[in-house]
Amino acid sequence: MGYVGAGEFVPESHDLASLASAARSCRGCDLYRDADQTVFGAGSVGSTIMFVGEQPGDQEDRAGEPFVGPAGKLFDRALDAAGIDRELTYVTNAVKHFKFTRAAGRKRRIHDKPKHTEVVACRPWLLAELDAVSPRIVVCLGATAAQALLGPDFRVTQHRGERFNLASDGDVGSGHDEDVLATVHPSSILRGPRDRREEAFDAFVADLTAVRDLVVDR
Repeated sequence: MGYVGAGEFVPESHDLASLASAARSCRGCDLYRDADQTVFGAGSVGSTIMFVGEQPGDQEDRAGEPFVGPAGKLFDRALDAAGIDRELTYVTNAVKHFKFTRAAGRKRRIHDKPKHTEVVACRPWLLAELDAVSPRIVVCLGATAAQALLGPDFRVTQHRGERFNLASDGDVGSGHDEDVLATVHPSSILRGPRDRREEAFDAFVADLTAVRDLVVDR
């Protein structure tokens, strides 16, 4: 299915408050029809690190804030272990509406991975956030976020922790030259085998620590 895309809804002003306000009325794809609300990014202009996840989950959709559910709590623990203050970061998602399915006869909303066309339709918001925040480095949490910026063929399993640059390696056109690293999404740790979660968490913290050190050294 083709979508009109978010581009026509993005205001000329890339002030974060203006962007967040305009995003509430976005109809660039059909995901707004079922979600409770748009979940825009959180943080401030000038944040050194910008984290990009896939999409809001059930709790994020209800609260209207990114990374406040179980994966968000694990993310906060990992940031703390890596010595990164979340208050000094900007956190957002590649897709701003919660995509979900429902099991037959049940009210529980089950996460459904967004299609590439939906990611592309929403990408103008992500690029506008990059313009507004101007981070030193972008950290993609999971494949969807990485593919939104580095192209649909990008594989986190092959390139985890490697540094790329949007100007030379990106899939977003001209005007962006931020460095980008990819790691796993914290939700993947929660979905993984229980007996390997501690190991997976430690590896995630190691990735974030490397990001912290990279920012400090620049």
